[in-house]
Amino acid sequence: MPPTLLPAAAVLSALLAIAGNLLELPALVFAFKPATTLLIIAWAWPRGADAPAARRWILAGLWFSLAGDVFLMWPQGFLPGLVSFLLAHLAYIVAFTRRLRFAARWQPFALYAAVAALLLARLWPSVPAALQLPVVAYVVCLASMAAQAGAAWLAARGTAEAMPARHAALGGLLFMTSDTLLAFNKFDAPLPLASLWILATYWSAQGLIARSMKAKRST
Repeated sequence: MPPTLLPAAAVLSALLAIAGNLLELPALVFAFKPATTLLIIAWAWPRGADAPAARRWILAGLWFSLAGDVFLMWPQGFLPGLVSFLLAHLAYIVAFTRRLRFAARWQPFALYAAVAALLLARLWPSVPAALQLPVVAYVVCLASMAAQAGAAWLAARGTAEAMPARHAALGGLLFMTSDTLLAFNKFDAPLPLASLWILATYWSAQGLIARSMKAKRST
């Protein structure tokens, strides 16, 4: 498939996966949920040649996310899926520290820490005891990933790296949004059209993080 068609193919695949969830057609979900993330990986693969260290870690984050996608399709897959996405966030944190030292700007960390604390306080009574420690670890990694992306964007403003850093920061924000929706849907109360909002924000986040790597220049 020509690289220019990969984003459109990913959007179509995402729509089919979301439709599978909404219409309760498991075959569509099993086929197109991992396919969407694979298409994002394929689109990301040639990008980032100018920053190979960050590229390696972003691609690692995408592969861990693919594993998480697969685990979460199974009834008993929540915990291994959570661990897979935790590893993805750790990989993204390492990638974003290639642009800026970890927590070099405190403002995004204070903001995301406050949001994470509020979310945990709201959901804590509904989280099963066996999942409390993994959930806390996950939320800390998720919020740190989003905050580090935001910090890198603050530091890059006014430079040639501003736009890629902005894409990463928006990706981090949307990832936080997606997982917040997922958590409320799982532990609080079912959300209307939950799959639509959770998956749309999730794949938008992954696409933006992939886009934060610069495209290969044509010769």
